[in-house]
Amino acid sequence: MAGSLVASELLSKINERRVLEFVQRNGPASRAVMARGCGMSAPTVSKAVGSLIRNGFLEETEASEGGFGRPGKLLQLSEEKANVLGVVIDADVCWIGSARLDGVVPKDQSVSFRTPKSYDGLLQAVISGVGEITGHAKDGLSGRFRGVGLSVPGLLNSRAGETVMSPNLHLLDGQRLAADLSNQIGLKGIALQESHALCVGERMYGAARGMDDFAMLDVSTGLGLGIVSGGRLLTGNSGMAGELGHITVVPDGERCGCGNRGCLETVATDTAFARLISKQLGRRVGIEKALAALAVGGSEEVIEQTVDYLAIAVAAVINIFNPSTLFLHGQLMNSDPAIFKRVLSRAKKRTLSPSFNDCRILQSRGNKRLGAVAGIIDHLANELAPAFATIGNGNVELS
Repeated sequence: MAGSLVASELLSKINERRVLEFVQRNGPASRAVMARGCGMSAPTVSKAVGSLIRNGFLEETEASEGGFGRPGKLLQLSEEKANVLGVVIDADVCWIGSARLDGVVPKDQSVSFRTPKSYDGLLQAVISGVGEITGHAKDGLSGRFRGVGLSVPGLLNSRAGETVMSPNLHLLDGQRLAADLSNQIGLKGIALQESHALCVGERMYGAARGMDDFAMLDVSTGLGLGIVSGGRLLTGNSGMAGELGHITVVPDGERCGCGNRGCLETVATDTAFARLISKQLGRRVGIEKALAALAVGGSEEVIEQTVDYLAIAVAAVINIFNPSTLFLHGQLMNSDPAIFKRVLSRAKKRTLSPSFNDCRILQSRGNKRLGAVAGIIDHLANELAPAFATIGNGNVELS
């Protein structure tokens, strides 16, 4: 009897998640449209909708007039209670945004700031940024927001919620930013390693929608790798899998932030490209100014070297993991289709032919901002109920 009750409650929650995700994907809808779209009976949809309204996920609104008779009721995401915060921590610039549960960040609901030089300074800057876009620095957030998702660089121990080491932002070493922020602002905080966040964002809102098998190679600030296999992120024993960037490729090469020399991320990232351009110019520039310098010319040798190492990174991912699709995330490759094609051409020569021919290589559509937002939304959905795909195939509903 107890087992039947547990199963009944679980199936009800699964139905709620399916209805909520339908509204997230498709926008406001009537109960009848939901029933058809989810393949569920009208009573089942009504039961799920009722629970979602009581818990503040959905709200009813009048349909626009235009047909015969009285306008019907539409269900939409609650504008007052179904919101989340996203935080991106990066080596140079951080970002905070407020989003609805459909992942949309209004233009006036985000702020960016230079990354502070200390951990305490970073924590306080994030708290201030939250206050700037919400009007509440530490109090009054829980009534409107469901939680905050963080995209953080470095080796993140997901079991402890601790950044063990961040080669490009050492102020995070040994810190638990999500927990510290949560304690300060009173919201649930979830931290994702930035490459894993990119995967979640791409799968929920980008070009990887519906994909259960793909890889995400991030070659922006550092070099990180996210792998989704069978619909699940491969995180390793404690969440630190995918650190391809710290494989040595140039013995006695450039000193890496991890302490080693010649790591792949010292030669195959936007940061590495900007460093080489900086040497040519005789002054330090970021990736944006480094890309602008390409128009002036004289950078062919730098491009050639960076493309070679990017190709090595791509070949390593395909040879080791054999993904059906590989997404590449980085400003250099996105800046010029010719550069992207050169990377693919070089990678093909360094990859096992059967694996390369079986893999689509695409530019990512998402970004770390979307990843941070998607991370907390995905967590909230998993709290509500397990993903439908993990339960089995076919329609599951409870009247």
